[in-house]
Amino acid sequence: MGSEKYDTTTGAMVALLKYGSGMPFHRLERLQAHVQIPLPASTQWEIVADTATRIQPALKELIRQAAQGEVLHNDDTSMTVLGLRSESTAHDPTDDAISPARTGIFTSGILATRDGHRIALFFTGRRHAGENLARVLAERAADLGPPIQMCDALSRNLPKPLEVILGHCLAHARRRFVDVTPSFPAECRHVLATLREVYRADAQARDQGLSPDERLALHRAQSAALMEQLHAWLTDQIEARRVEPNSGLGQAIAYLTNHWSPLTLFLRQPGAPLDNNLCERALKKAILHRKNALFYKTSNGAHVGDLFMSLIHTCELEGVNPFDYLTALQRHADDLATTPTSWMPWSYRDTRKPLGTSLDSG
Repeated sequence: MGSEKYDTTTGAMVALLKYGSGMPFHRLERLQAHVQIPLPASTQWEIVADTATRIQPALKELIRQAAQGEVLHNDDTSMTVLGLRSESTAHDPTDDAISPARTGIFTSGILATRDGHRIALFFTGRRHAGENLARVLAERAADLGPPIQMCDALSRNLPKPLEVILGHCLAHARRRFVDVTPSFPAECRHVLATLREVYRADAQARDQGLSPDERLALHRAQSAALMEQLHAWLTDQIEARRVEPNSGLGQAIAYLTNHWSPLTLFLRQPGAPLDNNLCERALKKAILHRKNALFYKTSNGAHVGDLFMSLIHTCELEGVNPFDYLTALQRHADDLATTPTSWMPWSYRDTRKPLGTSLDSG
């Protein structure tokens, strides 16, 4: 027992249950009542809000490091924030760049890879994924070239003021053919079989631990000819009028051919991913929250959720125990504020060793 009513592990556990596992405060309140250790939902919120304030420097440093990444994925999912839905606060007065006519509310997921590390960031509000990415990239070092951006073909995913090397998600294009396979089985099987070979080559590169340049050489050797043949076949289907352009298959072909260059970036750019699946898997964190808790009450509540989801999912991507990490950040909040770089999920263990501390000892 310490001098505080709630130990630092309390904040870590409540945050992990709420924002990592999707357990709403009211469910945890009932669970605590069943085990005769009451913890009201309002108290849970006070604990996580206070914890978020103390470990805020970790999120700011994650954003700074993500901005220096080689590859950045981004995408949106819908979210509800009751405070933003009310008529009196429909427009965020702190951001004049957002049109008062915009009514949608989103959680944007941004996944950055840098020096072998993967960073997950979440932003909830009226901004689209492209606008949130632009705010992150505003912290990019001036001497770095444009990063690779992976997203689907929606224009709102682009950070319009900033230059990127754009790649589109091949899985999105593939999914369009999967959806119409029952109506066009032979044609769709041909497309899907070709893309399967491309993914096999990518899996081979991953299993062999190839460098970005070696992976590019492998795809040029094994995938380039396949994609050229596929493009010729797709073009012939439309030009020879074998497919009705307005049919499901015609629309799937049009999507693939219209976005051919960004969809095949992996054949020209070292390190370019095939798809945006990394970001889509990350957004399941926000979707899990939406299904269980249904909404955020205020913008501040959404920010707290974004902070914990960012830290927790980054830990998961790095193979780090998020409970241990959140606890360590609280116990070393002063050091975190001074040297946040030393308290990233991939570095905090080495930082903590000279201090002679552990989860048990503090």
